[in-house]
Amino acid sequence: MNLHQFRFVQEAVRRNLNLTETAKALHTSQPGVSKAIIELEEELGVEIFARHGKRLKRVTEPGEHVLKSIELIMREVNNLKRIGEQFSAQDSGTLSIATTHTQARYVLPQPVAKLRLAFPKVNVSMHQGSPAQVARMLIDEVAEIGMATESLTQYEELVTLPCYEWQHMLVMPREHPLASQVTITLEDLASQPLITYHPSFTGRTRIDAAFAARKLVPRVALEAIDSDVLKTYVRLGLGVGIVAEMAMREYPANGDLVARPAGALFGMNVARVAFKRSAYLRNFVYKFAELISDKLSHDTITRAMSGRFDDHELL
Repeated sequence: MNLHQFRFVQEAVRRNLNLTETAKALHTSQPGVSKAIIELEEELGVEIFARHGKRLKRVTEPGEHVLKSIELIMREVNNLKRIGEQFSAQDSGTLSIATTHTQARYVLPQPVAKLRLAFPKVNVSMHQGSPAQVARMLIDEVAEIGMATESLTQYEELVTLPCYEWQHMLVMPREHPLASQVTITLEDLASQPLITYHPSFTGRTRIDAAFAARKLVPRVALEAIDSDVLKTYVRLGLGVGIVAEMAMREYPANGDLVARPAGALFGMNVARVAFKRSAYLRNFVYKFAELISDKLSHDTITRAMSGRFDDHELL
């Protein structure tokens, strides 16, 4: 057995057992992939996949156990590569970050800039996606560190740590009727068209839960994943925006939009960083996490990765 066979099996599962797509992803031929998998099965004495003709239909019960072992082996192979990179080129390499648009646009620019000053030979690769995509990129080792508000704690394969709290802001044109109210209620908002994030992004679950708790049905006129897009449509008068606090921090106080804190309505959100469990982290990964939040020390992350840390210590 060899690593190529392990990669073929692992990629076949990722590609929903489609050997054509597996071969394309691995830049090889479909017959070559099929042959390698069969040879591994013959060597192990078990079928990893159930078949219908030549097509893979499902992972067998022994195949599930094989996949878990392959996952461990491939994780350690990648760790070996990182250890080699760490000690052959201490201050160089590529930091791959998976994150959402809001974090990439409003939170990470300064930490990235500071990291480049501290490690000028380190390149940064930024991958943007939904929180679920961020988690998958970490699990598939496309990225070493991830950052999002939603979903990351739902994956057993990940170690996550809170790095900061934030709240939503209500955003509206200065001439909007609600802009002059001292207190804005959920009932007030339910009577207005709303502009906010797609359900899987940027604390949207808290917004929906707050309305549901009061048995209110909000009129969401527009959903997007980009805070700047949301603000653009607020300016056009399409509705009241519910936007992440980070997206309004640099907005001028005398600008054309009024921003009001909405933590009392929707509660506080927690942005989290995440790493793949048992991954080997290079020095500049620890440094980048420390630059994101002063709560994230090298020791804190090391303890979390080894399962000796309760993140409530940081909340």
